[in-house]
Amino acid sequence: MKKVQPKVLLTRNFPEVASRLLQTAGIGVSVYQEYYPPSQEQLIEMAQHYDSILCAAGDKIDSDFLHACSHLKVISQFAAGYDNIDLQTASHLGIAIGNTPGAMSDATADVAFALMLAVARNIVHMHKRIRNDLIGPFQPTANLGVELKGKTLGVFGLGKIGMEMAKRCRGAYDMNVIYHNRSHNAEAEEKLQARKVDFETLLRESDVISVHCALTPETTGVFNQDAFKQMKSSAIFINTSRGKVHNESDLIEALRNKVIWGAGLDVTNPEPMHADNPLLQMDHVVVTPHIGSATVDARNEMARMAAENIIGYYQNNKVPYLVNEGVELK
Repeated sequence: MKKVQPKVLLTRNFPEVASRLLQTAGIGVSVYQEYYPPSQEQLIEMAQHYDSILCAAGDKIDSDFLHACSHLKVISQFAAGYDNIDLQTASHLGIAIGNTPGAMSDATADVAFALMLAVARNIVHMHKRIRNDLIGPFQPTANLGVELKGKTLGVFGLGKIGMEMAKRCRGAYDMNVIYHNRSHNAEAEEKLQARKVDFETLLRESDVISVHCALTPETTGVFNQDAFKQMKSSAIFINTSRGKVHNESDLIEALRNKVIWGAGLDVTNPEPMHADNPLLQMDHVVVTPHIGSATVDARNEMARMAAENIIGYYQNNKVPYLVNEGVELK
């Protein structure tokens, strides 16, 4: 009997390496080519005709989707995070969930570091002033930023990306590193002399707080009015993880009332941020549209890993970057 070729739907026009690897492995590939992503209803309808999908973090893979598409073998996510996926339901239905851990660690840490520096030195704000012809004569006390050398970096979620951010801050500015994690990071403590602290100490002692945690019920909205009030008035808040980790209304008020000094955000809620958001008009705020992984190197690596999750399943019944450990594969 002729073996039926598995078919995979790519929900975006991902880097070409993903399609190439899948096709070389004998897997049929279809790519959703529209500029705007499919709605959940469209995705459910399309997925009926495929065995597996390679999806983006913006795709809603919730219980409704999974029950409607319970025939799927593998869902491979083009991202490290997977808060858009109902893992419990996927596991119950025997659907393997894969992701791309570590592929974007350097790229995202670079963005966090760049945001920190841009906020500290008012770089984007001053660029806007030049564009609007608002640069007047030299004023010794105007447009002042803050220096970072020897300051304290507080990392909320010292995993792979947080570690890379800490290395950059330690190496470039000899910053002291403290962190808040569920567990100790022995490597950071040995190589960077990092110190694990409770959340309140992180807020109180940090000159810069850089967020690199996963989005969970415990981390959703954890940076709120109460948290900002405990930070230094000179502190800079950086978030490159997920927009829902901070309460945006509370952050706006904290910046307006000078409770904290500035903020750099690569993630917002919603995404993309609306053009009339007051954060975009604030002097000490820099916002980028979730470009943490947006390098050729990182996106190609993500595409490779996402494709390998699907190839591994069909070639040897193993998903190399399996998220829902213990799932009984179909």
